[in-house]
Amino acid sequence: MPGFEVLGEEEKQEILGVLERGVLFRYEFHNERKGVYKVREFEQAFSHYVGAKYALAVSSGTAALKVGLAALGIGPGDEVLTQGFTFVATWEAILDLGAIPVFVEVDDTLCMDPQDLLKKIGPNTKAVVPVHMCGAQARIDTIVEIARANGLKVLEDTAQACGGSLKGKFLGTFGDFGEFSFDSVKTITTGEGGMLVTDDKGLYTKASQYHDHGHVHDPTLPRGLEGRNFVGFNYRMMEIQGALGLAQLRKLGFIISRQKENKLMIKEELSKISSITFRNILDEGGDIGSFLIFFLPSQEEAKWFKKSMDENKIPNVYWYENLWHYYKRWEHLLEGKSVITSGYPFKDSGGKTRISYDENALPQTEHLLSRAITIPININMEKQLPGILDGIRKIKSQWTA
Repeated sequence: MPGFEVLGEEEKQEILGVLERGVLFRYEFHNERKGVYKVREFEQAFSHYVGAKYALAVSSGTAALKVGLAALGIGPGDEVLTQGFTFVATWEAILDLGAIPVFVEVDDTLCMDPQDLLKKIGPNTKAVVPVHMCGAQARIDTIVEIARANGLKVLEDTAQACGGSLKGKFLGTFGDFGEFSFDSVKTITTGEGGMLVTDDKGLYTKASQYHDHGHVHDPTLPRGLEGRNFVGFNYRMMEIQGALGLAQLRKLGFIISRQKENKLMIKEELSKISSITFRNILDEGGDIGSFLIFFLPSQEEAKWFKKSMDENKIPNVYWYENLWHYYKRWEHLLEGKSVITSGYPFKDSGGKTRISYDENALPQTEHLLSRAITIPININMEKQLPGILDGIRKIKSQWTA
């Protein structure tokens, strides 16, 4: 999965170019930088790649979520629907704006279940954040249709599915905003960094201003003298990250191709084991191949299978016990833990409970994840693959014995 596997001469030359010019800030210093703006180039290249009109590079994928939601007008008291299988950043960004995350079940895609989405829409619902988990597609066309029918905004969390598509359209371009992450273990990486894409000029302008202390970015006026329309914050990407992103983006097609080849070899071996079923991939051609997820008939069998994989040194993830990605393991959310003295956002200024969560609220998600095992797929697996395939064969002999 991670783009750090292919860091090489291309990235080195891009970084050296930035250092030679001596400008790390994405704005200003036109003469010193000799007219070269790497973050801007990365934004233009990325928007062209996914087919969006506008792209805004920011300091992280988490920042992209928050900036996007802010530009959509989300704030205190608003409810935002998202799913109970995602990285914590998805709902942290919602909480950080004072809004309330409402959790939706996942279905056999391990992404948002549109049927449960319909049930969770309430009078205070303002937006939906579906997540394209583990490199493959949510039922995003259906989700957007439901959102539009109910007057809701859609921000696609595409942090784990950069380069993925559904029916020929890139993920992240179906909703009002698409968010991407380029952290150290993402498909392409800038160490830290993120991107927002949209076709809406007004939303892009709001996001651009908000991510840079509210600067209007009027090119006819000196920076700092162009005024501000509202309060913002600092979520800017710097030039070294933009340079890295450009080099990595050129390799994205190769990365996805290699991942899909490696995934197919492992899947073919696993498919020989009775009782295993695979995650529902809506469009195999648009999957980026970063994770292979399969189900066992029961939780007990899944735990036995995981134990056997561990014994055979096959890399695997059992999301059901994962502290970062699964609703039932988010103790800081479920217990309402906050760094703020008042307990906000879980409590109001008077100490009264504002929001609370039940660990048993998502039984469908629990049933699916308790039976699911994941094999992370890397780009360079030449040395790993023989051992993985041999280990699967050994497990098969034990499974059928």
